[in-house]
Amino acid sequence: IISRSDPDLCPSFDHSTTMTAETATVQDENIVAENPQTEDDVDMEAAASSSSSAVPVTPAKSQEDVFSPELLRMYYSRLFPFDFMHQWLAYDPLGKNPQVFSRREISFTLEPVPDEEIYIRYQSFSSEQEFKDAIMKKQPKKIDIGAVFNHPPKDKNAAQNFSTVQRELVFDIDLTDYDEIRNCGCSGAQICHKCWKFMNMAVKVMDEGLREDFGFEQIAWFYSGRRGVHAWVSDESARMLSNEARSAVANYFEVSMSKKKSEGLSVPLHPMLSRAFEILEPMFIEDVLPESGHGLLASAEQWEPLLESLPDAAFMVRDRMLKNWSGVEGAHLSPAEKWDELKQHLNAVYRQNTAVKRAKNVGTSDKERIEAWPAETVFRYTYPRLDINVSKMQNHLLKSPFCVHPKTGRVCVPIQVAKVEDFDPFEVPTLPQLMREIDEYQETEEGRARKDWQKNKSERIL
Repeated sequence: IISRSDPDLCPSFDHSTTMTAETATVQDENIVAENPQTEDDVDMEAAASSSSSAVPVTPAKSQEDVFSPELLRMYYSRLFPFDFMHQWLAYDPLGKNPQVFSRREISFTLEPVPDEEIYIRYQSFSSEQEFKDAIMKKQPKKIDIGAVFNHPPKDKNAAQNFSTVQRELVFDIDLTDYDEIRNCGCSGAQICHKCWKFMNMAVKVMDEGLREDFGFEQIAWFYSGRRGVHAWVSDESARMLSNEARSAVANYFEVSMSKKKSEGLSVPLHPMLSRAFEILEPMFIEDVLPESGHGLLASAEQWEPLLESLPDAAFMVRDRMLKNWSGVEGAHLSPAEKWDELKQHLNAVYRQNTAVKRAKNVGTSDKERIEAWPAETVFRYTYPRLDINVSKMQNHLLKSPFCVHPKTGRVCVPIQVAKVEDFDPFEVPTLPQLMREIDEYQETEEGRARKDWQKNKSERIL
């Protein structure tokens, strides 16, 4: 019996995460344990209440309808892209360096009987066929991908100085981290089209920053299958980053939003933050402010707390906006117009415009807080909220692309950044849908042979 809390056995686990079991056993020289609940798998309870404008969208079908061992077996045998996965993880288009794939850690989560999960780490496979055979035999409920080591992970107990060599730089963004600002009625595992907009914002900001500020080019985004997105940066320079360098990249994208009026962003904004603000403010105006979004400036119930967050030195602006927006003229202003009016008055204070009383008495520190407030507000509601621990360590596991989420039955499909706003998580194919499309498929008149994944939505996705 081995304690799951032993960091030497499971160095990549976040030990603050709730575990389903406290023990593990050793089998075939690999760790086999009851699977820890990760943020992506815990079935969060629905919110006890929701706003009047909220219509949370959750899968209508039961888990049995969308996911079963039989459906999963058919998916692995007919649709899972083993060749694509091998080509990607091997980084060996000419077939001259098979060691990269054979030293890659692949972990499986098995469910031999309902509600009893077994988690197997430090597996490795010498070829695509061996990888496929293992999946077809064990039928894993989930597949996680880890680092490339200096020895095959399956031989780790016999290897000396067993250590990581390379690993993609990865990022994990989950809607549960946005619960405090989701005003659509969703929380936990629930998602809807309104709150999914936060994922669009995150993808745009992160992808732009990774390309422009670090020069990465091979960046792939994937739907997590339920309520989030994953990024895989596969450039060689990214794969070779040390743990310290990965932490530095992840920290670069972190923005700490203090709730104290006297603390906040430094001005002028860092160029990365200025670019993020340019990307996010239009989306903030369209998707957060109006009633059709999260209603931040759609009613007094929402805008009064927002105005209270203004720096104390801007109390004249706060009082004027409360008066204007509650009057007849304010009733005809759209949320976008309210936001523009608010920024104009704040700018007047910052520039010491004589049109605003007592502006001349505003000190330098107060003016900086006023100048930064619009960006701080936009970031508080739209800036990417990373699970930073996922990005910091080479040895951290992340769910494999093209897995199937057992709670939704949806495939972890790629997301095109250029069309991210068109991506609809509720249109992602489920296992029953994919199998039905294969069964209904009719060969073309030419009788051209086609693979199973070319007979349904998988063709467009891949």
